[in-house]
Amino acid sequence: IEASRRLTEKYDLVVTSGGIGPTHDDITYESLAKSFNQPLRYHEETVHRLTEMTKHRPWVQQQNEEQRTATKRMALLPHGEKVEVLFVGEDIWVPVVRIKGRLCVLPGIPGLFHKLLRLLTPFLPLPPKTERPLRIQVFTDRAESLIAPYLTSLQVRLKPHGIQVGSYPILGQGVFVSLIGRDLPTPSSDNNGKAQARIWLAEVAKEVETEVGGKVVSEEEVALRKERSSSSLSVTSVKVDVESTVNEAKAKI
Repeated sequence: IEASRRLTEKYDLVVTSGGIGPTHDDITYESLAKSFNQPLRYHEETVHRLTEMTKHRPWVQQQNEEQRTATKRMALLPHGEKVEVLFVGEDIWVPVVRIKGRLCVLPGIPGLFHKLLRLLTPFLPLPPKTERPLRIQVFTDRAESLIAPYLTSLQVRLKPHGIQVGSYPILGQGVFVSLIGRDLPTPSSDNNGKAQARIWLAEVAKEVETEVGGKVVSEEEVALRKERSSSSLSVTSVKVDVESTVNEAKAKI
């Protein structure tokens, strides 16, 4: 409760994950209602969507009254002028509850969380694209330790211009080097009045490509490589579990 108040006052966007299901420990809506002094009420449109989108599922027909009440609990939302109930996906009954225009309540199921967060973008008070920082990513198959000295010196050089340099390794594949900042098309002066050169992020990216032996990649390529890495880790985990089970069985024999 305290954290929701503090973070909402401090940040433009706060996201909660999970705690909005039908069980006793799903207390996110209740806690936030207390935090912002809002009553809890059944939200009619959420109840309608929940009913319509789940009515053909076998378990729905098997519910008793107590279980139906537990299901309906997922539509018991904070209510008041500080609260908005946003339906960001036509095929999703779960709403995004937004409080004070800043705090957004999302479900904890990873796939649903990611989908709703993506669909929520048009509802966020984002600045125009022309005013947002640019991000360019360069992928290299070199080890992170080999490019670390160069990246350190690059960050020192670019920090006065407000450009951030980051590195993000992908297990078994390589490293993404991230450049985040804005183009500086006109010369500027530092704190000592010394003229600073023009900075174009695309030109910096070309330098990075050369220095780390990499290439600029699109956001789609970044997502694909990360997905492949996650899939590889999952397969490896399953393989280890199977081998462990087999070894245990052999030991018992």
